[in-house]
Amino acid sequence: MTEPTTSASPLEPMPDDWRRALAVVAHPDDLEYGCSAAIAVWTDAGHEVAYVLATRGEAGIDTLPPAECAPLREREQRASAAVVGVTEVEFLDHPDGVVEYGTALRRDIAAAIRRHRPELVITLTHREEVWGGTYWNTPDHVAVGRAALDAVADAGNRWIFPELTDQGLQPWDGVRWVAVAGSDTPTHAVDATDGLERAVRSLLEHRTYIEALTDQDPEAYVRDIVLPYARTTGERFGGRPAVAFQVFGR
Repeated sequence: MTEPTTSASPLEPMPDDWRRALAVVAHPDDLEYGCSAAIAVWTDAGHEVAYVLATRGEAGIDTLPPAECAPLREREQRASAAVVGVTEVEFLDHPDGVVEYGTALRRDIAAAIRRHRPELVITLTHREEVWGGTYWNTPDHVAVGRAALDAVADAGNRWIFPELTDQGLQPWDGVRWVAVAGSDTPTHAVDATDGLERAVRSLLEHRTYIEALTDQDPEAYVRDIVLPYARTTGERFGGRPAVAFQVFGR
């Protein structure tokens, strides 16, 4: 997750006059590396949030074959979502590691938007090749982030993917904002103070994945990621721990 430049201009508060949001990302744990504190705050306030994941993360653990890894990571993701008040978690079953941007992915995400009918769509950036000058952005993130932005318009146009209407999924043009996490040019933020501890617990639910990534104590590893990012973002948001997004209005 990108750490914002503290000398940049202050971040605006995120819009909060919405009822439903849909988060669309590539893998289990994508939302937990930065967004989940905001999601906890939103669900506390009565907003509904659902997750759609393009893959089950089956290629993410070298020591586990995909057939064993997929159900394990799905269970960890559902448990992680529950920590921050999210009960609806869907998987689109695109292949982990080789997700392709194109009409198939756009169609699947547009269908999810029509099913859930959100006013806010959340995704990860497809623009940054390197996050924070350190971490290479994966092809899956790039493909899903771009497709999510495009699918917002697709979902509202009955003449794009007309087969979705035939399946009973009526067009939905009610998305008012798309919030992109991980952007080097964020515009808005959410005060994450009340969600930080749940964000830590939420990422910790991906314990099997974390233990495969690092020899560090899992909780220490998680706190070293979640808390510094929130503090750094907060320097542009009145000094309060925060989660940043680049917000596009529609």
